[in-house]
Amino acid sequence: MQKIVPCLWFDGNGEDALKFYTSIFPNSRVTDKLLWGDVNPAKKGSLLTATFELEGQEFMVLNGGPQYKFNPAISMFVKCETQAEVDNYWDKLLEGGGEPVQCGWLTDRYGVSWQIAPTAMIRMFQDKDPAKAARAMEAMMKMVKLDLAAAQKAFDGE
Repeated sequence: MQKIVPCLWFDGNGEDALKFYTSIFPNSRVTDKLLWGDVNPAKKGSLLTATFELEGQEFMVLNGGPQYKFNPAISMFVKCETQAEVDNYWDKLLEGGGEPVQCGWLTDRYGVSWQIAPTAMIRMFQDKDPAKAARAMEAMMKMVKLDLAAAQKAFDGE
């Protein structure tokens, strides 16, 4: 059991978001759903909350209403091993009205912020040679979707 579970507040479209996210990540599943009952007859039978897993990470959706909106102060960081994996998650999370931002960030159609990052690039930024790390970081700062090959060229001084 995961002790701390991020809860994502949606304005009535939590069930759609749940289906969207679990369709993107291969190791995902819905673990439970709670529907509105008699306490709110106008919404009776519609989704109140659901718990789901993406790649072993547990999340909760809550159809809470229009009071709160997502912002980039909290984002989902997706570690990718290959450029193909970056491209896959980037393209799928942008479907249906998402917006690319910069430096590997995007906002999906629900307003949730994501960082789609190749782990090899992170290792470049942490390299013991500060000049190499700086070149990779400088290259990344000019990117929208992260390009591992371009970062590697900058890292190598090409």
